[in-house]
Amino acid sequence: MDKYVIEGGRKLYGTIALQSAKNSVLPLLAASILTEKRVTIRETPQITDVLCMIQILRELGAEVRFSNGNVVVESADASCHEISSVLTGELRSSVFMLGSLLTRFHRALIAYPGGCDIGLRPIDMHLNALKQLGVSISERDGCIFCECDKLRGADILLDFPSVGATENILLAAVKAEGRTVLTGAAKEPEIVDLQNFLNAMGAKISGAGTDVIEIEGVKELGGVSYKPMKDRIEAGTYLIACAVCGGEVETTGLTPDNLRLLLHKLRENGCKIHTKNDKIRIESCGRLKCNRRIETMPFPGFPTDLQAQATALNAGAEGGALIVENLFETRFKYVPELQKMGADIQVKDRHAFVRGVKRLHGASVVAGDLRGGAALVIAALGAEGRSEVLDLSHTDRGYADFRGKLKKLGAEIKRVRV
Repeated sequence: MDKYVIEGGRKLYGTIALQSAKNSVLPLLAASILTEKRVTIRETPQITDVLCMIQILRELGAEVRFSNGNVVVESADASCHEISSVLTGELRSSVFMLGSLLTRFHRALIAYPGGCDIGLRPIDMHLNALKQLGVSISERDGCIFCECDKLRGADILLDFPSVGATENILLAAVKAEGRTVLTGAAKEPEIVDLQNFLNAMGAKISGAGTDVIEIEGVKELGGVSYKPMKDRIEAGTYLIACAVCGGEVETTGLTPDNLRLLLHKLRENGCKIHTKNDKIRIESCGRLKCNRRIETMPFPGFPTDLQAQATALNAGAEGGALIVENLFETRFKYVPELQKMGADIQVKDRHAFVRGVKRLHGASVVAGDLRGGAALVIAALGAEGRSEVLDLSHTDRGYADFRGKLKKLGAEIKRVRV
């Protein structure tokens, strides 16, 4: 196990070239087996979630090469429709494989997916939608078995704009017979990226980014070489880190509209924000003010994946903040670790009441999930004295070269084997 050793109090300056979005690359990899032609996903970050998805594709029989940031998938010989419980236990996004496997093989066997321990994430919406497309579903020994003679288009209504369910429906309906209309779809930019990727392969999908998506089934999909969108959560993480530490940081590659609400909240904190084309620049000087209220919501609302980082910011700001988590009921598990650093935070159900302290102090803390781990790193960067952040397996899931990028900005951070 590795840990970060961080000396807090260093201001951050510089430019961050953003990695491709983890939450886009994973469904694109799942979609790669929809064709027997070559699929290339360019500028792919070397993070453990990507490596796990690549291993899943290899277990299915695909040939996958990952070098110089490019993932090349050759799945002509893929024949297996089962995913081992070991890999699904490590990666929540393995659930995306259901739609792809059903499209390719008309059957799928998958264990219930794992990932970060941030609360219940039931896949009932995925399964109910697949049933409407003609899939028969049964459960056996903790696994989900799906099969169909063929997939048929349908009118599907989601009760909640689930990102995963929306993406799974696209993957299952893309070659279904007839037309599928999905109402109540998630609007996240990563959905648009998946639509663009599939359309580049020959799909006929429209409406991504709105709550109604139409999919006209096609008979075949071709190969594609595709560069995914940049990671809005990575961008938000570095912008919040600069807000906490002070200094001036610019991110490149991301459309500012993808982070509109975060940028509004950072201005509310007292930061100066400048945007132009695909560049976002933050200037932070002096003590920040707390946000009065942050409430996580589906896009275009405040991202749940930036909630922990925003809480870390408010913990050292002036005033009080109310943080409301609407999507995952146990996403405040990182709070006791922030309290070790002197944070004054009280959690009740899905609400965190933050009273800002003048400054956090260094401590030894343990990362329990991906975004909570990022929040602890941010808190340590702004704290007085030395901190240790243990169990980097979580941050490695989503941030490529986290230490290197922070060090380039001026942070004093080392990665040490425990």
